[in-house]
Amino acid sequence: MKYAQGRIGRVFVLRLEEGEKLPDILEDFAKEQGIRNGVVFLLGGADRGSRLVVGPDESVSDRIVPLVHEMSGITEMVGLGTVFRDETGSPTVHLHMAAGREGNASVGCSRAGVLVWLVGEVVIIELEGLSALRRRDPRSGLSLLDFTEE
Repeated sequence: MKYAQGRIGRVFVLRLEEGEKLPDILEDFAKEQGIRNGVVFLLGGADRGSRLVVGPDESVSDRIVPLVHEMSGITEMVGLGTVFRDETGSPTVHLHMAAGREGNASVGCSRAGVLVWLVGEVVIIELEGLSALRRRDPRSGLSLLDFTEE
């Protein structure tokens, strides 16, 4: 295990509008506000055509191939994620969420693109005093959280 200790900074409450796309809209906001590290809470509606990464394709053994699920209808959504800079210094949102309707649900990562239906409510709690960074992991090919000296 690796870890870092920080403290709570600013708190932002956002109302997302219909058609805005996750995680892009949150990364744009984090960049505009200078948020380097944070926690993201989400709830609202997801529109048809939204896509979630729902796991790796286990049939491919030499690399990680994401499985993507496309939502066919409007769903409720709730999510939890983080904001940390990548190796270029850009804030990157890693947001996992559940989206469902009438007893059917999908759970996964929003990086494939989730469209807001009607409204999305987000709370971002900024974390200060951390030296955290998402670094490309050569073994997996993913950008994983690492703790570095500033």
